[in-house]
Amino acid sequence: MKKQINLTKATKSTLITVGMVVVAYVILQILVGAGALSSLMKGLLVPLCIYAIMAVSLNLTVGILGELSLGHAGFMCVGAFTSAFFSLCFKETMAAGPRFLLAIIIGGAAAALSGLLIGIPVLRLKGDYLAIVTLAFGEIIKNIINVLYVGRDEAGFHFSMKDAFSMNMASDGQVLINGAQGITGTPNDSNFTIGAILLVLTLIIVLNLIHSRPGRAIMAIRDNRIAAESVGINITQFKLLAFSISAGLAGIGGVLYAHNLSILQAQPKNFGYNMSIMILVYVVLGGIGNIRGSVIASVILVLLPELMRQLNDYRMLIYSVVLIGMMIFNWSPKAKEFREKYSFKRLIAKKTEKEEA
Repeated sequence: MKKQINLTKATKSTLITVGMVVVAYVILQILVGAGALSSLMKGLLVPLCIYAIMAVSLNLTVGILGELSLGHAGFMCVGAFTSAFFSLCFKETMAAGPRFLLAIIIGGAAAALSGLLIGIPVLRLKGDYLAIVTLAFGEIIKNIINVLYVGRDEAGFHFSMKDAFSMNMASDGQVLINGAQGITGTPNDSNFTIGAILLVLTLIIVLNLIHSRPGRAIMAIRDNRIAAESVGINITQFKLLAFSISAGLAGIGGVLYAHNLSILQAQPKNFGYNMSIMILVYVVLGGIGNIRGSVIASVILVLLPELMRQLNDYRMLIYSVVLIGMMIFNWSPKAKEFREKYSFKRLIAKKTEKEEA
């Protein structure tokens, strides 16, 4: 007799979400192998993974924890620069595979530590304090990197906050971080396969956390802080857990970003306030608390402006209309009734009922 495998609703949801990513990866790889994708589309494959990771990680803070973070790009910046610095230091002495694996671990750990240090004083408070502090953190990190100079010679590492000449290095020394010019020569280790693997791992980590006991405790804090505290849930501990994991995953997105560029600079368009808001838009349009929706929304909104470049002046107009349409479809009560009425599960159930009748 065949054993019937009974999967929980949470496991089914996780498998469907991960399966969607795997199927999309296989289809895109087939298209790349067949030469059906343009060079522009090939160049967007890694950014698609980066922004999907960023959206999923932010949704853990905004949707599951219920706290507003406006400095998610700051954690991405920490992961990007720490990993790029490590890779540049060991570019000539370590094989590419182990070096990139260590860079991912270092970038994620550095961003998680940053999240922990920020969260310890702030997550004890109520209201919008976290949004204000994370916003300030993102700007501070970006500005510090823009005035930081780090070099290396036979005597070791040299640091300066003034200019490269004030480091007093030997003539054969190497400048690793050159202020506003950033880091040049980072190994180009990122590719679509690694990005897809990291996205799948991000989804597994976040979805397993949500459906675990700590995840239910985190959502209980989000729904009713007083009730959660009254049943013995350590508010600060679980909020720090969610926020640190979210920051660490953002750091991993930064690692992918840094190793997909030859020149890494801490510019406002890369790691500034607008980047954090753009990631927040992906989360809101995909559905706050909806992890699968974050992936879909990030993919659509990254591809849309690039696919409409030939429309020139009308490109951003259509982009805005699509944003409004997605917002209405996600949040309108009538649209919600329509989705429930014509959902895939509902149609299958109706079909089964007819067959049984």
